[in-house]
Amino acid sequence: MSEQQPLSLPLTERSRSELESFRDTQQAAYDELVASGLKLDLTRGKPSAEQLDLADGLLALPTTTTTPDGVDSRNYGGLAGVTALRAMFAELLGLEVEQLSAQGTSSLTLMKDVLSYLWLKGGVDSERPWGQEEKVRFVCPVPGYDRHFTLLEWFGIEMVPVPMTDDGPDADAVAALVANDASIKGMWLVPTYANPTGQVTTQEVAERLASMPTAAPDFKIFWDNAYALHHLTPEETKSADIVSLAAVSGHPHRPVLFASTSKITYAGAGVAFVGGSRETVTWFHDNLGLGSIGPDKVNHLRHLEFFGTPQGVRDHMDKHRALLAPKFAEVERILTEQLGGLGIATWTHPRGGYFVSLDVLPGTASRVIELAKGAGVALTPAGSAFPYRDDPDNTNIRLAPSFPVLSEVTGAMEAVTTCVLLAAAEQLLA
Repeated sequence: MSEQQPLSLPLTERSRSELESFRDTQQAAYDELVASGLKLDLTRGKPSAEQLDLADGLLALPTTTTTPDGVDSRNYGGLAGVTALRAMFAELLGLEVEQLSAQGTSSLTLMKDVLSYLWLKGGVDSERPWGQEEKVRFVCPVPGYDRHFTLLEWFGIEMVPVPMTDDGPDADAVAALVANDASIKGMWLVPTYANPTGQVTTQEVAERLASMPTAAPDFKIFWDNAYALHHLTPEETKSADIVSLAAVSGHPHRPVLFASTSKITYAGAGVAFVGGSRETVTWFHDNLGLGSIGPDKVNHLRHLEFFGTPQGVRDHMDKHRALLAPKFAEVERILTEQLGGLGIATWTHPRGGYFVSLDVLPGTASRVIELAKGAGVALTPAGSAFPYRDDPDNTNIRLAPSFPVLSEVTGAMEAVTTCVLLAAAEQLLA
């Protein structure tokens, strides 16, 4: 680094000749990366093999086929899932057992199911099925979760972006949108350790969302609590109690809550949950029951035995934290050492979840991703965290360090920062 200006001097304050020298240095570093033949992947927030190993005790379970309340888990029935498992996760998610249903392996599937039922039949508080409306729109906090947006796009639901803040979605912006537009039927929200920014929606913002007047009488908050238990620090951040807040505000059926064990036990063989008011859960079962006679209760019983108690889930998550926290610390270290003080990037400092959101010099995100691909590092496509894959500033990159081993995280992040530096120099010299 001796040939470069001090890191504390922003690139925008350097002369053209200094920038040219900086670019040449970064180009040489990039050429070395390309020649090294890297093959690294930071695209998806998948649990690592070591994390999956933590749940291998499931393979010897269950030791019985009978649930604590005497139900034979091998047979038909029990549409709501094993009661004792529901009670365990209801406590963890801040619900009553009657407000939670335990189903298959994927909460994303449950989101699609709920949207389908709303579309075809309408909700508890709907005047008509959503599919009979002239237009249906959803509020989408950005940056956000790409699979949420893809699902809406598949339904033909128009997406309306609003910015995320440090306290959650911009509640004033949301309230202004929904107050007079009956076509806005809902919104997405990952309330705890948002994907990809890691923000936690405060109790105050949640209360505003739960109580705000909406032109649509059946407005829904799709409360995707995928990371509620995924802490990166010893501090256990509590999720806002959206279901109680909505009930107190006179909108008990507004929130529909989703969660799963996909990143707690086995990503492909866990348990997913859907919750809300008792009426919402009954409505869900009434629709689900036309195509299901019950979920995989053997898997429910397996998970119940594995965890034992809600504290057993928390203790298990401490083991995840021990594996994940060093990877996130490494991302923070490299971003700080390589990009700090240059004025070309900012990034989040999550206390939980699976992602770091990196904002690079406006106009360069797609170039960074292109350069990274050329160097053998796969990143999520540019614009993925925005509806229709349209990042208006071409600035956001989602980093997912959970799956690679720590040494690969180091290599991938050193490559990414080199690409950020080179793309910024190119942009400033253009």
